[in-house]
Amino acid sequence: MSSRCAFVSNLIPFSCVDGPGSRLALFLQGCNLRCKSCHNPWTIGRCNHCGDCVPACPHQALAFDGGQVQWNALTCQQCDTCLQMCPQQATPMAPAMSVEEVVAKIRKAALFIDGITVSGGEATLQLPFLHALFSALRADLQLCRLTCLVDSNGMLSETGWHKLLPVCDGAMIDLKAWSSEHHRFLTGRDNTPVKNSLRLLAAQNKLAELRLLVIPQHSDYLLYIDALAAFICELGRIPVRLNAFHAHGVYGEAKSWRSATEEDIEQLAEALQQRGVTTLLRPALYL
Repeated sequence: MSSRCAFVSNLIPFSCVDGPGSRLALFLQGCNLRCKSCHNPWTIGRCNHCGDCVPACPHQALAFDGGQVQWNALTCQQCDTCLQMCPQQATPMAPAMSVEEVVAKIRKAALFIDGITVSGGEATLQLPFLHALFSALRADLQLCRLTCLVDSNGMLSETGWHKLLPVCDGAMIDLKAWSSEHHRFLTGRDNTPVKNSLRLLAAQNKLAELRLLVIPQHSDYLLYIDALAAFICELGRIPVRLNAFHAHGVYGEAKSWRSATEEDIEQLAEALQQRGVTTLLRPALYL
């Protein structure tokens, strides 16, 4: 088994919202987008061990030793003071975990889950670890039945996907906006790589889900509905999940944005259905 390591911001042994069935969800630290609507903004950056968070911790759960910020999980009260003040949009609570350590966690939950989903941040930024983890699961006689999915922003290159897909059962991809200009406004990056990833994954029958995030007054899906629907139809009969934006947990200007309602979701759903997109998945709840 590989000794590859990754920075892990969270591990949820049992999740029913990170892919089909019951799944172990692994969240890796670091992202190459800067989404205004991000609900986990502390997973974007990587701790640079500046130490600014250490004296601010009200529970003395952080220490500065050997040029590194050290986190004491036993002392930590999860007050998130360090997250709120970090200039890197990072967390000192993202330990490095090896493939072996993650597999051990998966083994404990294996009887109760259908698979694992690796998310982020952006999981594919730690591609060698991701490949090693999925390879280890496929080689394990007790764990090889588990499906391996990745929840991604779609920015991975074609070369990267070709490395990952032989050991991956599928990917769930977010298309934050249709136009490149609006995608740059929402995320800081052009969306051409995302569209390329969607086409590649669909052609390989590895596109598990396309996700559209409905942000009232800040989504451009309806403005480009004909082009969007045609693009989705070209991908084939893939599940299209409509997610409702809510401002809880976001930072910056998005805190003042209106949360999406059922009416907002239905407006987009009806427009897509009228243009032949019928494989729609609606939110289970609205906040």
